[in-house]
Amino acid sequence: MCGIVGLMATQAVNQAIYDALTVLQHRGQDAAGMMTWNEGRFFLRKSNGLVRDVFHTRHMARLKGNLGIGHVRYPTAGSSSEAESQPFYVNSPYGIALAHNGNLTNSDQIKQELFSSDLRHINTSSDSEVLLNVFAHELGKQGQHLEPEDVFDAVRRVHRRCKGGYAAVSVINGVGMVAFRDPNGIRPVVFGTRTVDGQQEVMVASESVALDVGGFELERDLSPGEAIFVDMQGRVHTQVCADRPQLRSCIFEHVYLARPDSILDGAYVYGTRMHMGRKLGDRVLNEWPDHDIDVVIPIPDTSRTSALEMAQHLNVTYREGFMKNRYIGRTFIMPGQTQRKKSVRQKLNAIDIEFKDKNVLLVDDSIVRGTTCQQIIQMARDAGARKVYFASAAPPVRYPNVYGIDMPAADELIAHGRTEAEVGELIGADRIFYQDLDDLKAACYEVNPAFEGFDCSVFDGNYVTGDIDAAYLAELEASRNDAAKDESAGDHALVGMHNHDDDLDD
Repeated sequence: MCGIVGLMATQAVNQAIYDALTVLQHRGQDAAGMMTWNEGRFFLRKSNGLVRDVFHTRHMARLKGNLGIGHVRYPTAGSSSEAESQPFYVNSPYGIALAHNGNLTNSDQIKQELFSSDLRHINTSSDSEVLLNVFAHELGKQGQHLEPEDVFDAVRRVHRRCKGGYAAVSVINGVGMVAFRDPNGIRPVVFGTRTVDGQQEVMVASESVALDVGGFELERDLSPGEAIFVDMQGRVHTQVCADRPQLRSCIFEHVYLARPDSILDGAYVYGTRMHMGRKLGDRVLNEWPDHDIDVVIPIPDTSRTSALEMAQHLNVTYREGFMKNRYIGRTFIMPGQTQRKKSVRQKLNAIDIEFKDKNVLLVDDSIVRGTTCQQIIQMARDAGARKVYFASAAPPVRYPNVYGIDMPAADELIAHGRTEAEVGELIGADRIFYQDLDDLKAACYEVNPAFEGFDCSVFDGNYVTGDIDAAYLAELEASRNDAAKDESAGDHALVGMHNHDDDLDD
């Protein structure tokens, strides 16, 4: 889960890209980067850390040009070293920069092909560098002068070679900006326009909130397998480049990843979360019509929308029982279990008066490892709660994610191989309620009936790309478990550009 943005403008883009990255910060807090283009030269700044810490005035001053891309990152596997922060760049052909959100499921196979057949070297363990080199190789087949159809032909061949869930934005030196989405539309990407002094500017981004902050009007999502090409004159060209596109967007975007004020595939995330709360309330009433819940309390921030609707549906008081330290990052996307455990009590503090002598229903967006909610339940008891019930706006997370979300190894998922009651006992809840998967889908359909389907693999184990087997999952587990992350946290690959604050022509 990363955030990407690209902008073709009539004026300097550095501040607009910075602003877009700040509102996409929830998608990744490990690293940030920006690359701009001006008169045949690329300018780069990227480093580990939050957007506000990576870009200072001296960096912004160097990021010249009316065309650029940006990225916020968290690692789904392996190292979180600065070497793997994005955007990435290759000088052949043309000079191409790329930022990517998602995961290629056949990355290892493509790496071998790139080395043996395409004669290209991959210098990091990032599949984003793999995707860039595939795109560069396919683009190089089109010749010296690129027309829109040449770009679309290259993207078409990228889709045929690359499997998985991905959204990417790229700058081609002297040619323009390109963005494309995987054939299943698993990872999100939208584009919008604004008019400045009578001229059109175009932004692409992971979520519509990035357009909002820049005053861009949302045009639409890219369709599955679609590419958008903005030439140097600002003209927009689009084409579906996949052979068999189908919309199977990641439903976990609506559960947790996206901001509630975003619109994804025509659906307000806020609206889908409201429906999740109502559906979950219905489940409580069906299973426990004579419940003794005194108060519904959300675990901030993502669950607030669902929790408020659930409380109203149950006709139970809604209260804010936890205060959040906003200077602590999202625990779900922190690399390594040790760091996650340490952060929970730094992040949340209970308001005792809301818990004392009450039967409390805590509502969270999902339960992944169970470590966080276990500590929060104990915090509620320490604050004086008589009973603590727990509700998840999502179904049990039982399977790893292979399309760019850091769902850990299967045996680190608390619901893997366990019943709902067993999970409740492990986290210390007096009673637990999970969302039903069909109800979760219905919550999204009710906001946008045009949805064709979803990737629900973390809930049902059905991987929509059709290329995931037990061997792949075993290899994934070896790279994603917390022990592997803790071991690799201090590793730093050798890179060609040790200083990531460069004019690439210097």
